[in-house]
Amino acid sequence: MQDDDRARFNAWLQQAEQRYLADMRVQEVTRALRALSSAYVERRARGNGQRVHGALDTAGKRAAFALYYAPLHFIAVAEAVGVLQTGASMSGSILDLGCGTGAAGAAWALVTGSTATVIGIDRHPWALSEARWTYAQLGVKSRVKLGEIERLPVAAPGDGVIAAYTLNELTDTARRRVEQQLFERARDGGRVLVLEPLAGAVAPWWRESARRVEALGGRVDEWKLHVDVPPVVRLLGTAAGLNFRELRFQTLFL
Repeated sequence: MQDDDRARFNAWLQQAEQRYLADMRVQEVTRALRALSSAYVERRARGNGQRVHGALDTAGKRAAFALYYAPLHFIAVAEAVGVLQTGASMSGSILDLGCGTGAAGAAWALVTGSTATVIGIDRHPWALSEARWTYAQLGVKSRVKLGEIERLPVAAPGDGVIAAYTLNELTDTARRRVEQQLFERARDGGRVLVLEPLAGAVAPWWRESARRVEALGGRVDEWKLHVDVPPVVRLLGTAAGLNFRELRFQTLFL
């Protein structure tokens, strides 16, 4: 990230820390982070397409997601788009599928200097509220939409789509349907970026999808990055016993 982008990122996270820790102790957020992490691990053990029920059902889990996972997602996307050169000239829209707190789409727009409008889609009302706040804090043009991600809205050639840590939560049937739309979007001149954790149990379908992307002339990459995480991420990660020192993820880019 450039210095200006890093300053915005730090300011956004500091504001989030003040919001969530104003009425909640760090110990409460840490317990919620452990529970949230355990839920993800259990879902991976059950197999693909099993959503994490109750992942955001408490204030503690929402705080844990916003203060721990969201900044890590932002950093991962920022690193990837910086290397992949996803295009600073994009001026239409960036569709953020399953946007969560909005970190992924905002990172793409901010780091590339794009003037595109980020459109966050999620089925969880809290996520959309948080995404709206994130976009405003980072100075990103945006709008949000409540709904499922199985059917992509109409877009203009050259627009972008990002699915960050999202497709692994779909059933195989739904994921294939979304993938087909993503590939069609790329063939029509759009730019598509998919991120998933670098773990076979999370996305057992990855190799098949990667072969399709490569056949279309796209890129498939694995990332193992040692990063200097923000203090609140280090604090929560250390207390919860999580490995935050190395970001491990994989990407598809068309």
